[in-house]
Amino acid sequence: MSSKADSAVENQSANFLKFLADFDPLEQSILPLTDHRTGARYAECHVKASKLIALGTTDVPLDPEEQAEYRANREIVENAPAYARMIEDAKLRRSFSNIVAEFTTEFDVAHPLKIIGGQHRFEAIRVALNAGVDEYHGVKVYFDLNMEQRLDVQLISNTNIAISGDLFDRMHETVMGPELRDWFQSVGLLDAGTDFADRRSRGGPISVQLARTFVLNYFEGAKIDPKKFETMETTPELCATGVRDTEWEALRASKPDIWKDAGLIRAGKQFASLLKAQRAAFAKGQKKAPPDYPEKATNPAILAAWAYIAGMLRNNEVRLKRHFALASATGHDPLNVAALVKGRHKSDPEQYRGLGYRTDPKERGRFAELFFLQSENGEGISKSNIDVAIAQFHAKVAALEVGKLKAKAASG
Repeated sequence: MSSKADSAVENQSANFLKFLADFDPLEQSILPLTDHRTGARYAECHVKASKLIALGTTDVPLDPEEQAEYRANREIVENAPAYARMIEDAKLRRSFSNIVAEFTTEFDVAHPLKIIGGQHRFEAIRVALNAGVDEYHGVKVYFDLNMEQRLDVQLISNTNIAISGDLFDRMHETVMGPELRDWFQSVGLLDAGTDFADRRSRGGPISVQLARTFVLNYFEGAKIDPKKFETMETTPELCATGVRDTEWEALRASKPDIWKDAGLIRAGKQFASLLKAQRAAFAKGQKKAPPDYPEKATNPAILAAWAYIAGMLRNNEVRLKRHFALASATGHDPLNVAALVKGRHKSDPEQYRGLGYRTDPKERGRFAELFFLQSENGEGISKSNIDVAIAQFHAKVAALEVGKLKAKAASG
């Protein structure tokens, strides 16, 4: 045996040896390999469907020790045409490959093979096995992963199915800990026992991007002196999605007790009330409206601006109460979407659909002006407030640009 093979044999872990004994792979001689990018150990081989299904599971948490009830992989899309085709192919004795798994007995001992990637193929194999088809299938099995390695495997295995930005965000947030999820559940913006969305859908759970955006903008707004609002750059931010968000990580690191902040907790509960009231305004039996109207509070620009103004007014109880009172508006839905969609500026392109449909900085800035104005006069969202807010936003942008040009000229 070569020195390289000797080294591989020495590095065979107990889990690797148990996998060989439990699954009896087709290949007679298998040696563990190393992904030198992360140091993760793995092996590639073929195993019988009967072994795969009996000892495997797609019910896999990313953090089995502290967040075992929340899943890292996405849900099975049973009505997808590609999935139906997989099932038919499996029944016709197709041998699948590229099923990615981790072999571990740290949890769910009865199913030591945890399917990380290829859950649709796994379920298709199950259906075929129930029909009497027991073929060999290719698997890539990892052993003895730590949390960072497990996250990496989750990400690279899901890349083949075009992992959504929301799922990417959720997986990274899970690694950071359960605090964001727990907080959103505690204030009523996420149902108890429910995880963040793996792909945003109308009326579905809130996404990690929106959750981070809410918290980040609350504290960004808290940095602004309300008396200087009209002369400062006050565009709320939208957290990144599908990539590592270093700004969010920095906020969490700088504020370890962020989840105990009384002002943030109050704002979260009040926004939950606004969301509930907005949906209730279009409940069954009431006047019909476009399907996006009930969910308008979850528009990223609206959510970001609302949180931003709540943070800015955290020490101004009178105006803060007016801001929160928006949820109690009468005569129309709290956000008065019918009026919002008519709001536009002379500079807007012809295809602009009105306030509440975009998420760019201009849209976020306009909503910040609108919520700030509403907190001042307490008139709710009205046509006049919308027109004034849009005009104020553009006047502010122009004034700030003039100030920059003057400063540049003075320094030059």
